[in-house]
Amino acid sequence: MFDLDAVQAALKQFDIDGWLFYDFHGSNVLARRILGFEEGKMNTRRWFYMVPADGPPIRLVHRIEQAALDHLPGGKRVYLRWEELEKEVAGLVDGLKRVAMEYSARNAIPYVAKVDAGTVEVVRSAGAEVVSSGDLIQRFEATLDEEQWNTHKESEKHTLAAFNLAVEMIADRVRGGKPPRETEVQATIMGYFEDSNLVTDHPAIVAAGPHSGDPHYEPSPDTDSEIKEGEFVLIDFWAKLNKPRAVYSDYTRMVFVGETVPSRYADIFEIVAKARDAGVDCVRQAFAAGRPLHGWEVDDAARHVIDEAGYGQYFVHRTGHNIAQDLHGNGTHMDNLETRDERLILHNTLFSVEPGIYMEEFGVRSEINVFVDGAGKVHVTGDPQRRVLTILGR
Repeated sequence: MFDLDAVQAALKQFDIDGWLFYDFHGSNVLARRILGFEEGKMNTRRWFYMVPADGPPIRLVHRIEQAALDHLPGGKRVYLRWEELEKEVAGLVDGLKRVAMEYSARNAIPYVAKVDAGTVEVVRSAGAEVVSSGDLIQRFEATLDEEQWNTHKESEKHTLAAFNLAVEMIADRVRGGKPPRETEVQATIMGYFEDSNLVTDHPAIVAAGPHSGDPHYEPSPDTDSEIKEGEFVLIDFWAKLNKPRAVYSDYTRMVFVGETVPSRYADIFEIVAKARDAGVDCVRQAFAAGRPLHGWEVDDAARHVIDEAGYGQYFVHRTGHNIAQDLHGNGTHMDNLETRDERLILHNTLFSVEPGIYMEEFGVRSEINVFVDGAGKVHVTGDPQRRVLTILGR
């Protein structure tokens, strides 16, 4: 349900004069979710909804779809011709200096960029400065309440239990002379999720040997390999409770099927773990000092460790992503590689920190989740891995 008071409070918090929502044929899913559209409801004509920082909102709709925004408060204006549309849009932003839209300068953050360039041109031609609604979006899409934070912590228990079950299965099968394949370990994890009433958007990743050097490897009957003694394995697992508004947990751990981890694996893991911890320390220090923190800064902190160790060319993805009801949520990502995420890390948001080094022979990733609560305290979930787990020597 749309919360006008909360939107106007957020506009004042970020010193923005108004938020101009826009959609055409369902192109702006973010606007539709924040404005409380029923799922599956479709409109075939352009509409705008102006929410000023002060005063009543205004709806702008086409004559043949006049009820498109009737579930929202505020006055209504109706257009028919395109000339009327542009005149009315100018009226919506009249007197406002900074207007937020689902826009990203130079498409730097494509997750936010839902409004086409031509529509932005129309608004700018009316004299308004169009700014990104990125921080506003995450205020409503990515911040968690206490109930949601609790669903994440409950999910953490289950996802770690699924990992432990997978490790036991590998050990039992290897000791019994019947090493499992990657897909069998994956099925064990997914079976636990199903039995525990957890859901996920995609099966877990189980990547042995050279497969671990592919960050998005997907085991399948056509590609999977046997996990035998002496194998180095990456396991990435994520899920959430099967209930409304539940929030994901998402972790990655490294396993060696043997008694002693070879130095080539242990050394790379140590670098990755230091990078992970540097990212978390960056968050802790900023919030302890009360300093605004952007997503790109966390990426830089983790990436610096790997660069200094001489493996920068093998760290080929961002350091982390926002986590909410969607595994990859609409809040700030820890990214200064694929994008430069200028969005702020807000209180009550959750995200992953997961640096990695991926080489042809093998790859290493260590992933935990970080939550910054309303008081600025930084919580880490996923029990950060301190060393490569040895299966047969435990």
